[in-house]
Amino acid sequence: MGKLTFRGGIHPYEGKELSKDHPIEKYLPKGDLAYPLSQHIGAPSVPCVKKGDTVLAGQKIADAGGFVSVPLHASVSGTVKGIEKRLNATGSMVDCIVIENDQQYQETEFQEARLEDLTKEEILNRIKEGGVVGMGGAGFPTHVKLAPKDPSKIEYILVNGAECEPYITSDYRRMIEEPEKVVKGLQVILTLFDSAKGYICIEDNKPDCIRKMEECTKGDSRIEVKTLKTKYPQGAERMLIYAVTGRKINSSMLPADAGCIVDNVDTVVAISQAVLKGKPLMERIMTITGDAVKNPQNFLVPIGMLHQEVADAAGGFKNEPEKIISGGPMMGKALFTMNVPVIKTSSAILAMTEDEVAKNQPTACINCGRCAKVCPGQILPVRLAEFAEHGNEEQFLAYHGMECCECGCCSFVCPAKRQLTQSISSMRKIMLAKRKKG
Repeated sequence: MGKLTFRGGIHPYEGKELSKDHPIEKYLPKGDLAYPLSQHIGAPSVPCVKKGDTVLAGQKIADAGGFVSVPLHASVSGTVKGIEKRLNATGSMVDCIVIENDQQYQETEFQEARLEDLTKEEILNRIKEGGVVGMGGAGFPTHVKLAPKDPSKIEYILVNGAECEPYITSDYRRMIEEPEKVVKGLQVILTLFDSAKGYICIEDNKPDCIRKMEECTKGDSRIEVKTLKTKYPQGAERMLIYAVTGRKINSSMLPADAGCIVDNVDTVVAISQAVLKGKPLMERIMTITGDAVKNPQNFLVPIGMLHQEVADAAGGFKNEPEKIISGGPMMGKALFTMNVPVIKTSSAILAMTEDEVAKNQPTACINCGRCAKVCPGQILPVRLAEFAEHGNEEQFLAYHGMECCECGCCSFVCPAKRQLTQSISSMRKIMLAKRKKG
């Protein structure tokens, strides 16, 4: 049987060998921590602590600001220094709760529960109160995703273990070291959907993960491991759904409209912890890697600590990096300062000694068609970028610009080094903002 995949895509240098064999190491921060109130799609969290309050790790410090929102929890014990503006990884000044770390790391008491004793409503509430959001990048509140209008129409729960973004190995290490937590999280989700089947989806460049998951799911008739062809962006939601189920969705649809729900590996583990252990989302695995990093590593770090401190924990830089990215090379954000906090969707710090993008100035399009050939959305990136650069909203929509998933494949293969994805992404943000106002 052929491996599951989609049309288009690319095969960039993986770079995973730098960190893949380094087990997850728990790191306890020394400095203050900053918790942005907007770490998810939807309304920002609303502070429920004030300056001078003493908090414990796991204690709620901000309530959900609406239905599409989640609470925020302290990840260390200490004292609230205040609520102030701090820079985030995208370069914006955002409201943050700042906590002075007492370095005692005392935790609040967590209320464990047995899955069989909980109703579906109680499960969803524990996920919400745990502050769980999509940790693969989007940051969508998980309790909302798991509460579609008609749960009976959900047929597939897809656990996204593709980790197709180059260099990042945090999901790989999670599946290798704690596969039972992934399975338990999926079993929790399946409890909410009576007629659904669970698929753990892993690329074929991780055969050891596939074996581990197959061993852990033996005897569970509702869970199956699916092997995907290694190709970027195999882990993008639309591509994953098509590869595994053959169903297509577009920008006007949700996965639930195709009978699917997709959650990242770490999100599924966070669900397990919140529901069964009563432990909120207050830490995450980050990969610190790149040819400028002294000791590439996978750390379990508290949310709120600075990227600089995480990089220092990996020994700092052996060579001066030309580019530092929060996330992976294809979809991450370039940093101009490391003094920004880790949030729930932070996946990696990538430090490179060469900035390939800055070295190559864009030139005129030669109409080679490579961008269209690799585009997983089967649209025309060069035309869309042209419409975006000229502010032609009508043509941008007519050529299906909103179907772009901003994966970066077109920019990667462009021989003219045109920044196609960046142009399209900017126009998409403008169009989405106008839709919200309308």
